[in-house]
Amino acid sequence: MDLKKPVPTLATATLLVATALCLLAGGYSNAHNPATTPSTANGQASDPSAQQPALVQQGKLIFDKTPVYAAAYVGNKLSCNDCHLQSGTAPHVSPMIDIAGLFPSFSKRAGHVITLQNRIQECFVRSENGKPLPVDSPQMKAMVAYIDWLSRDEDKAKPYPGRGFLNLPALTGDPGRGKLIYDSQCAACHGVDGAGVPPILPPVWGKNSYNDGAGMNNPAKMARFVAYTMPQTHPGILTPQEAYDVSAYIHTKPRPKFNPAYKVY
Repeated sequence: MDLKKPVPTLATATLLVATALCLLAGGYSNAHNPATTPSTANGQASDPSAQQPALVQQGKLIFDKTPVYAAAYVGNKLSCNDCHLQSGTAPHVSPMIDIAGLFPSFSKRAGHVITLQNRIQECFVRSENGKPLPVDSPQMKAMVAYIDWLSRDEDKAKPYPGRGFLNLPALTGDPGRGKLIYDSQCAACHGVDGAGVPPILPPVWGKNSYNDGAGMNNPAKMARFVAYTMPQTHPGILTPQEAYDVSAYIHTKPRPKFNPAYKVY
């Protein structure tokens, strides 16, 4: 035995095995692999080919690995891709396909009409717990170019069928039941402390997660996401009530505070 090498603890070994299982299951490994080109329901591919403008390709990089390619504006370890799966192309998890033409539009949260750029800024100050991208910044121009590319076949007369989230019945979650579900179905990937393993497995609470002004900080909205996508190894096995329960549990956990200076977004 080489005594100079540290012996892994049981906890470390368990985390490594759990992480490996999550990766093999498909989960976020597909979403964070820039070489992957997932197909969408209408035949579009999320990975711009070499023939696409460099700005579009850069926008996808920012979308997939936001803390790397937009570091100055991100305050946690989440990427856009962690909520808008498969580079914003997965149906029923708020995909970016065909949304460019929806703006300008009225935002209930902001209380006024917003542009696509404003909507991107909203995500940065809430879900990314960071700062708004300047409208004329290279990062903003790249992200808009990528979303425009995903919307290139938009037909306003035929809305994209996978837009938004799947509907669930209005239920009340129980955090106590949710903890049991989290421990058995979620902790192997996202950790008992909710910290995940960024950038592969996103944190769901704590300093590196979204702040309390983000859309996911709403148990009903999170339940719609969870019911369709989680657990990564067997998505869709949770009942609507279980999705509400685990979302209610996560909602009780600490996370960063939204900066009220950005309430315009």
